[in-house]
Amino acid sequence: MLFPGDLASFLDLIRQNGDAAYSFMFAYAASHSLLLGLFSGYAAHSGAFALGTLIVVCWAGSFTGDAIRFWIGRNYGARALSAFPRFASTVQTAARLTDKHYFWMIMVHRFPHGIRGFAAIAYGMSNLPWSTFLALNFVAAGLWSSAVVLAGYAFGQVSEKLMSDASSGLGVEMLIVFLGLSWYLSRKLERAIERS
Repeated sequence: MLFPGDLASFLDLIRQNGDAAYSFMFAYAASHSLLLGLFSGYAAHSGAFALGTLIVVCWAGSFTGDAIRFWIGRNYGARALSAFPRFASTVQTAARLTDKHYFWMIMVHRFPHGIRGFAAIAYGMSNLPWSTFLALNFVAAGLWSSAVVLAGYAFGQVSEKLMSDASSGLGVEMLIVFLGLSWYLSRKLERAIERS
């Protein structure tokens, strides 16, 4: 079976391919954010991942991805944006805001949907020193990784209490609702940030 058809089989696939699954989580955390991080926390509760290792892997991936994007912004800023003219003014505005509000921007940019891909590029285009960015990025990546993975883990605990093995279909439905609600809330946060 190439792709499992139920949640239990999918969690078994993760268990059987531990190193590859951790590598995938590192790469995902470097490039994206919320939903897979939440699911991985749920999978950690089910024993598919080791919770501490998963948090560290997501932390390292998140830190590395934003450090690379900062480097791109610092070294190629305007040239990189010329390939994406639709996002140029947004990134340039974020770069100007970074000079004033860099602390909070770095702390929260991982959570709203759609912002993370360009935020660190904007930070690189700002006057923010490398050392300040790396220190704040390290802390922010750790907070994001811990919050997202532990939220998924907590969901696993709650869902385990609410269902038995006989109702595993309910567990899949609850997971889908949880991930959908997380996506919806991240979109709301993104819109709130855009309005401010």
